[in-house]
Amino acid sequence: MSNLEKSSLSVLVVGAGGREHAMVHHCLQSPYLKKIIAAPGNAGIQEKIPCFPIAVNDLEGLVLLAKNQNIDFVIVGPEVPLCLGLADALLAEGIPCYGPKAVGAAFEASKSLTNQFLDKHKIPTARSRTFTELEPALAYLDQQNLPVVVKADGLAAGKGVIITEDLLEAQSTIKGMLSGDSFGDSGKTVVIEDCLSGPEISIMLMVSGKDFVQLPFSQDHKRIGEGDTGKNTGGMGAYAPANLVDPNMREKIHRSIIQPTLKGFIAEGIDYRGTLYIGVMLTPEGPQVLEFNVRFGDPETQVLLPLLQSDPLKVMYQCATGTLQPDKVVFNDCYSMVVVLAAGGYPDSYKKGDPIHIPTIDPDDSTWILHAGTKKNHHGQIITDGGRVLGVTASGKTLFEASRRAYKACAQVTFNDAYYRSDIGHQELV
Repeated sequence: MSNLEKSSLSVLVVGAGGREHAMVHHCLQSPYLKKIIAAPGNAGIQEKIPCFPIAVNDLEGLVLLAKNQNIDFVIVGPEVPLCLGLADALLAEGIPCYGPKAVGAAFEASKSLTNQFLDKHKIPTARSRTFTELEPALAYLDQQNLPVVVKADGLAAGKGVIITEDLLEAQSTIKGMLSGDSFGDSGKTVVIEDCLSGPEISIMLMVSGKDFVQLPFSQDHKRIGEGDTGKNTGGMGAYAPANLVDPNMREKIHRSIIQPTLKGFIAEGIDYRGTLYIGVMLTPEGPQVLEFNVRFGDPETQVLLPLLQSDPLKVMYQCATGTLQPDKVVFNDCYSMVVVLAAGGYPDSYKKGDPIHIPTIDPDDSTWILHAGTKKNHHGQIITDGGRVLGVTASGKTLFEASRRAYKACAQVTFNDAYYRSDIGHQELV
């Protein structure tokens, strides 16, 4: 189905978080949508569309679901199924997929592979070394200036990056990873990196082979505490566009990072189709790559999709089918912010199963409450089921207006020990 027609697409969204709820929300507004289902979904998604209890790592089950439901197009939210080869399995059945094949997804599955790629193609990044044994890792650590960044090489749900401030903390972190105690097999290879400083920016490219669309720069707030303090999380909030990137920095990022990355993919025979997320630190020496992710960020998706004036479903389908026309993709002139409401104790241990009171929000107020870690209990009541529970998203003509709307809605949501940062966007809202 290369020529897209109105009400023609039957869509499956794979995933269960706030990112996937945002995708479903925007797909439901598309004139090209015929029907939409999700697997496994969450309580918020379940209130809008049919959900099927198939785990994201059950590739056989997901492919079978797509075939049995006569799905034309699959949008894959999280990284795990992509790294396992879901796109490959779907394409083998003739089903287009938004998300790269396993060879492209490997850049998120292995941080050391990404570092090798960056070095090979002369893309600026932190100096790093990779280790699988404790003694050489500790010997290298002894020679480094602190702080250092210790990364689990494999997938760790956004929590495998530890900024260690002192030697004992760094030694303990490395021991915990290599022993398998911290992140299981994902940490049995560790990457030790120089710690970069500066504002962090998220770049999302919607890629279709050699063509791509760059979404507005966004900024995620990864630390649990106000003022960007405390432990790393999967993300406590985000906003876009991020005006920390001036025209000069924008040109540097394009020339030194985006262009050589996509040229490197082509040179290595990688036909990449899906979102490429490039985490960048704006250091005093210039922009440097922190990481590659192979899917939309969560919570950045929640603030980027409202900025697309073009139909997000149409753009994703064109990326997957190699029909993207970048010059025809247009954006709204507004700002968007998401504030994550987390369970008390996150990112460490936290309780599940608490009832959630979710207010009715006037859709004309440009505010949406998107579910992340939620489910329904046997009484049909929505309860907490994850560390990041909800994402309150709002848009406005200014960042201040988006912030005001988001926090107004946050104040109306209640569940036991709910926690959220009150300073999302603080680097610009001064």
